[in-house]
Amino acid sequence: MALPQTEKRFDAAAYLAWEEVQEARHEYLTGEVFAMVGVRQSHNLATLNFYSYLRQALKGSPCRIFVEAVKVRIEAADCFFYPDVVVTCDARDHQTPDYVGYPLLVAEVLSESTAAFDRGAKFAAYRKLESLQEYVLVDLEAQRIEVFRRDATNHWVLYDYGPGDSVELASLALHLAVDELLEDTRETRQEAAAPTLR
Repeated sequence: MALPQTEKRFDAAAYLAWEEVQEARHEYLTGEVFAMVGVRQSHNLATLNFYSYLRQALKGSPCRIFVEAVKVRIEAADCFFYPDVVVTCDARDHQTPDYVGYPLLVAEVLSESTAAFDRGAKFAAYRKLESLQEYVLVDLEAQRIEVFRRDATNHWVLYDYGPGDSVELASLALHLAVDELLEDTRETRQEAAAPTLR
């Protein structure tokens, strides 16, 4: 998230109408809108790796998988977010073409600028969704996957996976290899060449 983009405060309906005519995407949090920022190549690759695996695995099921450009509405927290990947298997989401309201799984690929928010306030908001069973954080810097899973007592339990591990997505009865999800996401930084003086 970035700085608020307008001094005017919105309600949810006004935000949806306003967002529909914007060129850039904006998230909404209790009356304020925040412009979405661009992402690094590694972030996009991890998102597409995850989406591709889920799309193939869930083909023919009642579940739908969306990537980056579909909002999730959290009515109890008065917010709309654009997760990197969201899975819904609830037919009620067919009735709301502008957003998903009953996600089963949400995944966020962490970046330096959003990691604290994704782990803190955003996760707190997502936990208000009764439908949500798993919240997945993809940590590219650490090359790890964290899965927060709701248990039978409505507590969230962390399952941490690293290279060589198989990530369990219990809500979808799936397993995927960390190495496949993180394929081609390790960054090699190149120092900028010093200008040549003549």
